[in-house]
This record gives sequence, structure tokens and C-alpha cells, in this order.
Amino acid sequence: MTHAARRDGRGWATAAFTIVTCAVFLLLFLFLQQLWAVFALLAAGIVIAVVAARCGLLARANAGFADHGRKTSALLVVALLVVAGFFHNAPYPLLMLSTVLLFIAACLGLHIQSGYAGIINFAGAAFFGIGAYTTAVLSAHTAIPHLPVLAAGGVMAALIGSILILPVLRTYGYYEALVTIAFGILFRTFMEVNNTFGGPQGLTLPGLDLFGWSFNNSLSLGGIDISFYMNYLLLSLLLVVGGIAIVLRIERSWVGLNLDAVRLDETAAKAFGISVARWKITAFTLGNLLCGIAGGVYGMMQGFISPASFAFSDSLIMISIIILGGIGNPWGVIPAAAIIIMLPEKLQFIQEYRFLLYGILVILILLFRPQGLMPRRLRAYFPGSEVRE
Repeated sequence: MTHAARRDGRGWATAAFTIVTCAVFLLLFLFLQQLWAVFALLAAGIVIAVVAARCGLLARANAGFADHGRKTSALLVVALLVVAGFFHNAPYPLLMLSTVLLFIAACLGLHIQSGYAGIINFAGAAFFGIGAYTTAVLSAHTAIPHLPVLAAGGVMAALIGSILILPVLRTYGYYEALVTIAFGILFRTFMEVNNTFGGPQGLTLPGLDLFGWSFNNSLSLGGIDISFYMNYLLLSLLLVVGGIAIVLRIERSWVGLNLDAVRLDETAAKAFGISVARWKITAFTLGNLLCGIAGGVYGMMQGFISPASFAFSDSLIMISIIILGGIGNPWGVIPAAAIIIMLPEKLQFIQEYRFLLYGILVILILLFRPQGLMPRRLRAYFPGSEVRE
């Protein structure tokens, strides 16, 4: 066996071990109720993560994720299904897991924008909300089946994003960020003053119904009762798997190569004949499409939406997930979303201080691991080429 093959095998084994370890940690985190036990588990997790980083295990696991995308994806799905199966009749853990999955799907859209094209989008929650509100209006006032309604939520977010991209293309850096911040604030203000969309009281949504199956109906399998949130978890998981497949396909194609060129140096990209505007529009539109679809599923799962559900603070949560996970690496979105969404939910007493927690996490990451938990590896331009870091 060659050295490259042995290294490849070690990378996959480390990635698989990391997935299993994280699944066990997640199961214990959701199962434990005593505060001291949760803190002990978190302390043990931090120690293990630090030791793994010092020993180079995180870098090897990151390489395993990058080199074995299909196998790691399959193992991640199996691990999540095992955890979900353990809590099959516990609504709260299933709701929490489903929420994390939907935020992962939305952040994959932002990942295409920020990680590949270099577009700074602080309006992620607004596009998430556009999908939810579109779904709410269409499901309440039309007889359109819910599957096209979800797609319409994504399309509406993409269409509105295609309008916002015009001022974004004329700005750069901080000014680009300010444009998206202003849009996020305008979206919430518009929804609060517009009674057609429920105003500050919000709107109620029906449960999702696909192909005659109501997602708000509980399941029964072999005499075992299963919470109806399992329906939403499976759909959210399917959305995440599709999002990761799209993101990885983009990264490994000439489309991703053009997006990387635009992000790294727009002047050089223009000099080589790459249309900066074209690829920024493509990334922004596709990213908002994913955000809108995830927002539609989120609204139907919650059963109620209001402007407060899609505030600027929620956009900051999404940006924190991207930074914490590692800009440019879609695999990093998964653990980052789990940490940022689930930790405040589990530790209810820090709910009022959750944004302080997010700020501290971002500062620590920028100080001690500026490339995130799972940094993006260098691009391999030729099939079979090895990348040495």
C-alpha cells in the first residue's frame, strides 16, 4: 500500500471516528437534564476538541470529510437517524434537531455567497423570512399543493435577492455589508407595518402536507408511537443532503473555480475575462433560493411566524455559524450550527445572554482559530492531484 493510500485511509477512519464521537456527544447532550451533568459534558467536549486539534486529528478529519464526501455524508445521515430514533417520541429534542437542520440548509446558501463568491450578506434571516411569508400567504389563500408552495418560497427569495444584488454589485467590503444590513431592517419594518402580512402579530401556517400525508400527524411503527416532528426532521435532513450535494458539486466544478477567482481578486478575474457581475448574481440567487426553501419548511414546522422571528439578530446568528464553522468549508456549517443553535436552547438560563455568547465564540475563534473549526483546504485543480498544506 502506498503512502498516499495509507494517508487516505487514516483520513477516512478519523472522519468516521469523529462522526461517531459527535453523535454520542449529541445524544448525551440532549438526554442529560441536570445542569451539572451538562456542564461536565461540555467541559469534556472542549478538552477533547483542544487535544484533538493539538494532535492534528481535526485536520486529518477535515481531510477525510473533503476526500470522502459521499461516505461521510452517508455516515452522518445514519448517525443522525440513530440519535433521532432514540428520541422518537420526545417532541422537544426532535424539534431542536429539525431547527438545526433547517439553519444548516439556510447557511449552506450563505456559504455559497460568502465562502465562494465573497459576498457579505447580513440579510440571511430576511431571505429566510421571505420564504416563510411566501409559504404562509400561498398556503392560506390558494389551493396550490405544498410542494410547489415551498419551491415558490425559494423562488421569491431568489427574485427579491436579484433586485438587492444591483446595489450590492456597486459597492464593496463594508458598504456591501451595509446594503444587506439595511435590507434586513427594511424587511422587518415592512412586515411589521403591513397588515396584509399580519403586522407585528404575525401569521399562522398550516402543517405541511405532501402527497396526501399530513406532517402534523403522529406516526406509529410496529406499535411504537413516533412524534410528528420526525416528519419534519426527515424532510429537513433531505433538504440538507441536497444542499450539501449542490454545494460540493459547485465547489468541484468550473463554476466554483470562477467563484473562487471572483472572491480572491476581482481585478485579476476581470483581466482574465471572468464576468464578476455574472458570477456574483449566480451565487447570490442560488444562495437565497436555498434560504427561502428552508424558511418555508421552518414556517410550516413552527406553525406561526412574525417579523420578530426574522430580525437582524437572527442574521448575525447565521453569520456566526459561517465564521465558526470555517468560511468556505460546507462541512464546518454542521457542527457550528449545532453549537450555536442548541447550546442556548439547552441552557435556558443563558437565553437572555445568547448574543453575548455568540460574540464571545466569534472573538475566541478569530483569536485562536481564525480559519474556523474546519478550515477549507486548498483547491486541487486536477483530478487525482494531492494537496499538501
